[in-house]
Amino acid sequence: MGEKAASFSENVRSAFRRGETDAVVRMSEAEIERAQAADDPAGEVEARYSLARVAIRGGDLPGGEARAREALAVALRSGDRSLEERPRHVLAGVARMSGDLVRARELYRESIALNEALGQPKTVNSEYHNLAFCELGLGNLDVARTLFAENRERVFGNGWADFVPYVCVAGAALATAEGDHLRAARMIGVADAAFAALGQVPDPDDAADLAKMRAAAIEALGPAAFDKEYAEGQRLDPRTAFGYDNR
Repeated sequence: MGEKAASFSENVRSAFRRGETDAVVRMSEAEIERAQAADDPAGEVEARYSLARVAIRGGDLPGGEARAREALAVALRSGDRSLEERPRHVLAGVARMSGDLVRARELYRESIALNEALGQPKTVNSEYHNLAFCELGLGNLDVARTLFAENRERVFGNGWADFVPYVCVAGAALATAEGDHLRAARMIGVADAAFAALGQVPDPDDAADLAKMRAAAIEALGPAAFDKEYAEGQRLDPRTAFGYDNR
């Protein structure tokens, strides 16, 4: 990837994490034109991937899938397997958000294998996080619990700060699945505070999961009890919330 593409990648991903959707679209459309003129597949793939994420964040799953397939086609033509990684991640995410969890599980496993071959342990960890949500949705609670725990150990053990909010999302999801809505409300507070501390917003699939968990907890607890636990969670350090404070 050239210097220009690398700079674009960093800038557009930062803008997306900050929730600056309009800026992402402008930057990506300009980058597609530049990359095509410069015969830079890496830049074009990143730009089309970014447009896919914007579509998904806006609730347009078919549009997100179409943009991801366009990005994957460019990656395949380039012959650079590393360029396949982001489009394949999006296609798995679309399957997950569409409710096709069996297909999503298959796609995440393929993505994990690709990232292992590429030597990208942080991305492997991220895809295991997503795989765990598929297992949770399929009712495989023990498998999901194990995957979430292994991810949490890797994140805290390696000091991967940018993954900490997603570990908190996983904690809320597991609590919800176990019917512990008090803990879920608290962990939603921890997750929201962790995202805010990084100046980020959740990825679209995780945002959708958080919204569902929040609605379930409010329904189970009532707004006042939810707000109390949520506020407590916002004051907790994530490591403390998971019992790592004495390690």
